[in-house]
Amino acid sequence: MSKLVLYMFIAAIITPFTSVVEADKEVYICNGPKSKRYHYRKNCRGLKRCSTRIYKMSLEEAKEEGRTLCGWED
Repeated sequence: MSKLVLYMFIAAIITPFTSVVEADKEVYICNGPKSKRYHYRKNCRGLKRCSTRIYKMSLEEAKEEGRTLCGWED
């Protein structure tokens, strides 16, 4: 079995489980007009300058909005 076929097989098995985990995971976002990131922790350093309210939403929803992980979180 080639490596490519093996990787595709593993990805097919793992992907549905990853999606379920992401759908259940909640993240925090700033609802400001320039906000583009999501945060795992409500007290993340990246949320300190939020001038509006901080909201909680699912990781899946945040990604659908085009948000990316805050640089302070990784």
